[in-house]
Amino acid sequence: MASVLPAVADVESRVLDDHHQALKIWLRMLACTTRVENVIRQRLRSEFGTTLPRFDLMAQLDREPEGLSMGELSARMMVTGGNVTGIVDQLEGEALVQRSEHPSDRRAYQVRLTAAGRRQFRRMAAVHEAWIVELFDGWSPAQKTQVHGLLATLKQHLAGIDTSTAPKGKR
Repeated sequence: MASVLPAVADVESRVLDDHHQALKIWLRMLACTTRVENVIRQRLRSEFGTTLPRFDLMAQLDREPEGLSMGELSARMMVTGGNVTGIVDQLEGEALVQRSEHPSDRRAYQVRLTAAGRRQFRRMAAVHEAWIVELFDGWSPAQKTQVHGLLATLKQHLAGIDTSTAPKGKR
């Protein structure tokens, strides 16, 4: 299999042998995540003429056939309302989403995928999944299971940390 990712300097290249192991792990995870994300961004652009934020917004709407408010989209995507508005404006202009009055809040809009938007997203999602499978082919099924379990343990640990009460230097 040909190499997918070019050898480039990344955040991990700043790590020294005497750095704490946790820091090395964090920077390795960040470097891998960044590289995977960069490949996905480039492929979405070249294959579908779209961006990762547009894909992510459509993914949120695909999970909620009744639609989501602009505020819900902003919270789920962890971006500002202005970012969501810009993406929705683009997708609405391409007839991929429909914006309408929110059923219970006159100040808000509800956004849902159109039939064309749903078809386009599902086509992109199937290809996206194949890309992810390809990018993780460097691990055996057993290794993928192991990493998934280790990350679940880390996620559970992190969920138990209350950042508002952590001592200074431990936040």
